[in-house]
Amino acid sequence: MRWIEFFLYPDATGLDIVGPLDVFTAANWILGQKGNGRRGYRILFSAKRPGLVRLNSGLQLHADMAIGKGGPIDILLLPGGLGTNQVTQDLKLINQIGMRAKDAKQIVSVCSGAFIPAACGMLKGKKVTTHWSVADDLARKYPDIKVTPDAIYIRDDNIYSSAGVTAGIDLALALVEEHHGSQLAMDVARILVLYLRRPGRQSQFSAPMKLRAKAGSKFSKLHDWILENLKQSLCVESLAEYVAMSPRNFSRIFSKTTGMSPGKYVESMRLEHARELLESGDSSVETVAKESGFIREERLRRVFLRQLGITPSQYRFHFKQN
Repeated sequence: MRWIEFFLYPDATGLDIVGPLDVFTAANWILGQKGNGRRGYRILFSAKRPGLVRLNSGLQLHADMAIGKGGPIDILLLPGGLGTNQVTQDLKLINQIGMRAKDAKQIVSVCSGAFIPAACGMLKGKKVTTHWSVADDLARKYPDIKVTPDAIYIRDDNIYSSAGVTAGIDLALALVEEHHGSQLAMDVARILVLYLRRPGRQSQFSAPMKLRAKAGSKFSKLHDWILENLKQSLCVESLAEYVAMSPRNFSRIFSKTTGMSPGKYVESMRLEHARELLESGDSSVETVAKESGFIREERLRRVFLRQLGITPSQYRFHFKQN
């Protein structure tokens, strides 16, 4: 049994709280069905003072106690939201949260909730993530923190941090897997109709969205042409020919515009297409390699390991649609 304390404050984001809450609640329900009433988690709610706390959506949740008044806990969860600034500016409250964190084995932040343990001094030298829109602000305010703005969630020792809103669900699933094994995490994902279980290092943004933004108006038509011709060789010469430029000039201007070499750009688009095929179909990995333009299974495997840290087969096992 693990005790989880959710810290509530005015104008916190509801999904940062109820998303992880429903993951842990579903885990309890499944364990109860399979284990004669067994439960994996006990949930507590705390706040600056006991009583109702109004979130930014108008939803009100009841805090069982004032922060720091309970016994030892396993997890202290700190959500993000518009009210984060008010929390971090309340030095007495920050001190209370910091003291409460010492009673916890694991500290979890969701979205801009990372500013709270940062203000408590808990993140010095730690690698953390947060919502992309406030990542630069977090790094600027706390230069001794290693901010990784692109990750969905990160663990550094006993500090767990996640990106915006739904990433808190991904992190909660990862915690369930850590505590009770992959089968329970998969069962929870099915119960909550979560089609994909994303690894923490996966980007907060989809590859096509990021790449098209990098290409800009100058190379947007080329982007679409590459997408339609991923099975072709797509060497620098063929790309340059499509945009009516010399290979040398094209390579220079394209790299300057996108921040990527033409080869890396094509590889990223092929990787994204391969992921889509693995998620949505039953084709062999060898077929996926051919359809996405990698041609050979070994080449696809190397790119997956380098970019995502897992093999294509492992990716399909974790993220294939139910």
